[in-house]
Parts: sequence; C-alpha cells; structure tokens
Amino acid sequence: MKKLLLASAVSALAAGGAFADDINIGILLGFTGPLESITPMMAEGAELAISEVNASGGILSGTMIYGIRADSSCIDSSVAQAAAERLVTSDNVVAIMGADCSGVTRAVLENVAMTNGIPMISPSATSPGFSDFDSGGLFFRTSPSDARQGQVLADILVRRGITSVATTHTNNDYGLGLATAFNDAFTAAGGTVTATVPHEEAKGDYSAEVGALASAGGEALMVLGYVDGGGSMIRTSYDLGAFDQFFIGDGVYSDDLLPRIGDAAAGLVGTVPWATGDAAARFVDVYTAAGINGASSYVAESYDAAALLMLAAQAAGEATPAGIAANVLNVANAPGEEILAGDLARGLEILAAGGEINYQGATNVELIGFGEASGSYREFNVVDGAFETVQFH
Repeated sequence: MKKLLLASAVSALAAGGAFADDINIGILLGFTGPLESITPMMAEGAELAISEVNASGGILSGTMIYGIRADSSCIDSSVAQAAAERLVTSDNVVAIMGADCSGVTRAVLENVAMTNGIPMISPSATSPGFSDFDSGGLFFRTSPSDARQGQVLADILVRRGITSVATTHTNNDYGLGLATAFNDAFTAAGGTVTATVPHEEAKGDYSAEVGALASAGGEALMVLGYVDGGGSMIRTSYDLGAFDQFFIGDGVYSDDLLPRIGDAAAGLVGTVPWATGDAAARFVDVYTAAGINGASSYVAESYDAAALLMLAAQAAGEATPAGIAANVLNVANAPGEEILAGDLARGLEILAAGGEINYQGATNVELIGFGEASGSYREFNVVDGAFETVQFH
C-alpha cells in the first residue's frame, strides 16, 4: 500500500529506509562542517518539494518519493564520497539532490555518480569549473556560476568607489574559483588587488592571515568562503584594526553571520543568488504555509533541484537514473507550460498526459546545458544590524 505524506517518509527513514516499491532520492548536504548553520533549511527546501509531490499522489501513477539525508561535510571529500556510496549501494537512490560545496560535489560526481550513472543536481556548487566539465550528462545545478558572481562583486566595488582591495578565500575549489573570478574582474575594471590570502576553516586563530592582508593594505577586505572561517576573518580583521570595510560572497551570507562579527557588520556588503518576480513571490507563499525558513541561503535552489528530479522521472515515464538524467533539461526549459513552486501537481499531470512543461520553480530556473544555470544575484548591505536589499543583478 502506498504512503501518502512526507510524515510517513520520516518514519520510514527512522526505521532505516523506504519500502521496496517507493523511490529514494539522496539529499547530500553538509550537515556537519562550515555550512551546518544553513544546511537544515536547505534539506527542508528539498523535502518540501518531495512532500508536495507525495501529497498530490506521487509520480508515475502513485509512487511515493523518499528523501534520504546524508552528510557531505562540505569540505571532506572522503566523507562525502563514502556518504554518496551508501546512498547508491545501500539506499538505492535513483538520483542525488546535492552535493553542496564545490570540492566535495566534484569528488562525488567523478568518483561515485559518474561511476554508477547517477544524476546529480546541486543547489549550491557554484565553482566555474563545472561550467565546461563533461559529466556525461549527469550533473546539473540550480545556482549560477561564480564566474558571474565574481563580476557582480567587482562591479559593486567599482560603483562604490573602491579602488584597492585585499582578498581572502577559503582554501578549496569554491574559494579559489570565486576569488580568481573576482580578482580578474576587479583588475580588468582598473582596481588593484593588494593581496590574495587563503584561509582554512575552523581555525582557532586567524591573526597570521589577517596580518598578511593588513601588510598589503587596501581600502576594504573581500571575504570569500563560509560563515565559519569567513566570519572569523572579518571579526579578527576588525578587532585588530586591519580593516573596517568588508565585502562578502554568497557562502558567508547566513543568519548566523551578524551575531558572530558584532560591530564589524556595520556597512558590510555582499551578494547571494536570489530570485525575483512571480517565482520568488510564489515561493514565499509556499514556504510560509509550510512553516520553514525559505529565506535562508539556497533553500529555494534546493526545492528546485528536488522538484526537477521528480518531474524528470515523470517525463521519462520511469524513475531510473538514465531516464531522469535524460529529461532534466526537457522539464527545466522551454517550450512548455510554466510551472512555479507549489504547482508541482499540475506539472506532473501535464507530463503524465504527454505534454511539456517549462519549470520556473522558486528561482526562475533556466538551465544552460549541463552544469550551468542562469540566475540573478541580490546585492545587500547591513543596516541597523539587519540585511537589507540594495538591488538585484
């Protein structure tokens, strides 16, 4: 007998798995590590899409979907690969929503997903390296590349009259890729990057890194990384009097950031992927009704990633890895009837009847081939201890 709601899925997962005639999708995110403050909300975003589909009767004439959580750690490739292997071999997932951080996502993709033919849609792996990587048609993402974010950040600094900046980045693929994109764009616009200093996550003392940056000078510090190490770099820089103007990339943005950095938050400026228009407004209604924090980083992108996997299975007429991979682009892009968040049941009905959909979801989804997505960025600053939107890019 089929199960009807995600609540049933939670019970099944607690018992160790789903029933044989149901379909498992992996939710591979950093439940530990530098993104653990935002990961629960990202998982809830994916599970919200699953719950919506199950409440409508499932896919493929009543088959229920189960989201199986697994920990990528965000930064430890061996942990992420082991978790992905368990999802594939023990939990029999047909696809993976994730991973999150670019380095572990690449490791899982190359060493697990491609080996086993498992499609992946990451909500937050933004490294430019994925844009032209040949995954054999298995990798997609719902967030735009950091090649564009780097340009947006450079434009913001130029517009604000900043002519010299020191850059620090978390010491991994994501941090290096974004730092390179920003540095190149800022230099091309006539700015000066005085120094580029990598930092590790979860260090107790960042004074050496801050000292090197301070010696190089600059009107501001660009911090590219995660809320843990990035927040510590900001706080240490401010406390030591090295910098008092800070700019940040998407990985540092978090509700946890402002309490971590205290007075250093005043005037902080940054970017984060963010949707506007009808899709964004509809998602607010959807996540508010569900009682989750959909305004946190990458929740909307996680909802869309999970929704695309389920819609692709329906379009294929079978919930197989090959069928899903072959249909992600078909359901994500025109032509077809536009489907927003909260309207997954209608999308499934159209597909079941042999029609076409153009999934817009929560973030105005548009996939540019394999491994790339379009999207917009929210420019924000901190005013009176709160993030405020400046404009969208």
